[in-house]
Amino acid sequence: MVQYFNEGGGFMWPILILFVVGLMISLERAWTLTRASVNTRNFLANIKDAFKKGGVANAIKVCEETRGPVASIFHAGLLRVDRGVEEVEKSITSAGSIEMAFLERGLIWLATVISLAPMLGFTGTVWGMIAAFDAIKAANDISPSIVAGGISVALLTTAFGLVVAIIIQTFNNYFVSRIDKLIIDMEESSNELVDMLITQEKK
Repeated sequence: MVQYFNEGGGFMWPILILFVVGLMISLERAWTLTRASVNTRNFLANIKDAFKKGGVANAIKVCEETRGPVASIFHAGLLRVDRGVEEVEKSITSAGSIEMAFLERGLIWLATVISLAPMLGFTGTVWGMIAAFDAIKAANDISPSIVAGGISVALLTTAFGLVVAIIIQTFNNYFVSRIDKLIIDMEESSNELVDMLITQEKK
């Protein structure tokens, strides 16, 4: 691999830098999304139990002790309980938008790596082909060894760029699926919280 990398020329380095950046962002997103994932069913059960035992104050305490976006939007909503259900819904919506932005942070850079890596690879290939034809012109000979050698080196950057894009694309798709699941959990659980508060208000 090191030999192929060296044979690929100068364009291999920016592709390698993109790969390292993509991996660093992917590791950070994986760690963040892992911490953001909680058992929503258990959390809702704890909130309902806290409501029965100690009211809103106890439920807020449970939210403060639980990590993740669901607990954050619950906390924002419960802080506005005294202002009515409508204010709770507004607070949940605002907090949900902030949490979504936090969850999706960094994905734009992964998309940039996915786009740039193969483009740099193709550029390196074109540059290598130009160099190969210049070598043919200088040698004044279209021998298979000259043509094949130049084209082989030229195609290495395309291969490397595509491999980088495939790896980062896989990470990106996984993160998007995890984020979609977290968003669905936030929407479903926030609806349950609002329904619970409406029921509590009627009582």
